[in-house]
This record gives sequence, C-alpha cells and structure tokens, in this order.
Amino acid sequence: MALTVAVMVFAMSADSAGKRDFIAYWAAGQQLVHGQNPYDRAAILRLEHTAGLEGSRPLMMRNPPVALFLALPLGFVKARTGSILWLLVLAASLVASINLLWRLHGCPANRLRLLGYLFAPVLACLMAGQIGIFLLLGVVLFLYYHQSRPFLAGAALLLCAIKPHLFLPFGIVLLVWAVSRRSYRILAGAGAALAASCALSFCFDLHAWSQYARMMSSVEEVQQDFVPTLSMALRMLVDHSALWPQFVPVTVSCVWALWYFWTRRARWKWMEQGLLLLLVSEMFSPYAWFTDEAMVLPAILAAVYRTDEAGGSLLLFGLIAGAALIEVLTGVQITSPFYLWTTPAWLAWYLFATRKKGTQAVSIGGDAAILG
Repeated sequence: MALTVAVMVFAMSADSAGKRDFIAYWAAGQQLVHGQNPYDRAAILRLEHTAGLEGSRPLMMRNPPVALFLALPLGFVKARTGSILWLLVLAASLVASINLLWRLHGCPANRLRLLGYLFAPVLACLMAGQIGIFLLLGVVLFLYYHQSRPFLAGAALLLCAIKPHLFLPFGIVLLVWAVSRRSYRILAGAGAALAASCALSFCFDLHAWSQYARMMSSVEEVQQDFVPTLSMALRMLVDHSALWPQFVPVTVSCVWALWYFWTRRARWKWMEQGLLLLLVSEMFSPYAWFTDEAMVLPAILAAVYRTDEAGGSLLLFGLIAGAALIEVLTGVQITSPFYLWTTPAWLAWYLFATRKKGTQAVSIGGDAAILG
C-alpha cells in the first residue's frame, strides 16, 4: 500500500491535479481562505484552469457547507502539494478503516482484510481523489465506538453528513434507534460536530448556505447529468424531464427501513442488521457515484469473514469484485451505465454470504425475499 501511494505521488506531473476530482475541493478551499464564494462557478473555473483543468465546465464541490472543513486546509497550499497531501490522507483513512474493521471482527489470524485494499470503489476514490473513503471512515468509526464511546461515535457521523443523501434510510433508523435506546450521547456528539463544522464555515463565509442553495438550484447539469443509480434508471424509464421518479426508491426504502428496524428493535445490532441497512441506503440513493460505494466496505468484509468462517468459497465474490475492478482499471468513466449493476451485486453477495451464518444470518438472508 505504501509503495502504491509513493508511485502515485511521485508519478504525478505538475498539471495532473487539475485532471482529478480532487481539484474541486482544492478550488473551494482556495476561495474559502480568501473570503470568496466557494460555490462561484466562474471563479472556480479560473482557479482550476491554473491547475491544469481543460474545458469550459468547472468541477464543482457539490457537498453542503458542513463539508467545507475538508476543503479548508487545501486553501493554504498549491494544487500539486494539496493533491499529494489529499492522497496521503485518503490512504491513511483507508488503512485506519480496514484496521478497525479487522478489530471489530476479533482480529482473525487470516489476511482477508487485505481484500479491502482491492475493493474497486476504494481504488476509484484514490485514483480520482474522491471522498468516498471519508464516508467509509465515518461509518467504521460509528460502528467501532457506538457502544464504548457514544459521543465520539456520534461526532464521527459528521463524515457521513458530507453526503447525507447516501444515508437517508440508515440515518432515519439511527435517529429512531438512539431515541428508543436513550443513546442521547450519540445525538449530542453528532450535534456538536455539525455545529462546530458550521461555525468553522461561517468564520470564513457567512453566506455559505445561501451560496450553496443558489449553486444547486442554478446548475442545470445537476439535474441533467446521468448518474449510474437505480433511481436514475427509474427516472429514465418514467420521465426523463421530471425529478420526482428519482426520489421514489429512497422514499420506499426509508419506509422499509423503519419497518425493518421496528420489527427487530429488541435484537438490533449495527454490525449485523445495520450492515444490510447500509447496503440498502447506498443502493436506493437518489444521487450517487461508484466512488461512494466505498462506504459499504464494512458489509463486504463482514460477508467475506462469515463465508470464511463457514468454510465457504469466495469465488462468487471474486467474480463480482474482479469485474468491478476491471472496469476501474480499464478507465470506464464513473458516469457510465456499466456501473448500474454494482450496488445490486454487493447486496446480493451480502445476502448470499450471510444466509449460512446461524439463525440470525438466516433471518437476514430471508429479508432478500422482502427486498425483492
């Protein structure tokens, strides 16, 4: 892993930063540090051109202002330096996430956790400089600390809030679970982290939220871009010009998530039922990219460990993960419809693998019929 990062860092040319998604966060940070609008398309485009971006369309940071704390440090460095530091932070976050997942599963003697470094969405994040690995770290920190250090677990959810639309069913159930279990320290941690993040952004840009709302409402490509999700596919089938079909799957999945939690609330475990919920949240998100699928790695590794414990074969996983990896390494763009199959495949693999694990896994596997 260290060798791979070193090669990627030192092989970068002076203008390579402008050709990766990272540049959107760097340009937003530059604007923020200099007291300017981080969502100003014209200013962002000028900055990105200086870093090597080609074309007339800027790469915009479409995350809400709660995510500006990630972009802020990049405002103090040049594009190439920022790109190197950004890559190193992403790699460190990945290493920490996989190590914590290994600990959550009891530190097994095998090296199956190394498969996490070959998970295609993770590699896509490293290659593009995307923030899916931060989503993964937020999920893993919550899973690791929600019992022992609930306030810290809640604060870690700030990393999930940088793309809140990916966690709608997961977040709704988390809120209901916290209230029903009186786990108010988790809610307090999440609230404190969100407040601190908003306060930080206000220190540099008092109008960040209004600027963000204006950018999202005025950018036509936000509505016109093809996003390889099942929600977008439904919209294409029903009415391409209408937005409402894109939100039908996530609405249905939120209702299902509440029912799923409520019927299992007495035995609810985030490392079991919660992982299925995570997969469903990603699969039915109204807006997601392939790189965002890095967040489901906890479910993927859990299924790998369960298969190994049961003495099963990992051939099916190898075929699915290998096909996704080939797409990434051969340069298939993340806007391609060839990525439509991946989220259903991860969910199918999880249900297939966990159905063999005792009575509770059988119960989880039985939910495949309900989801179908």
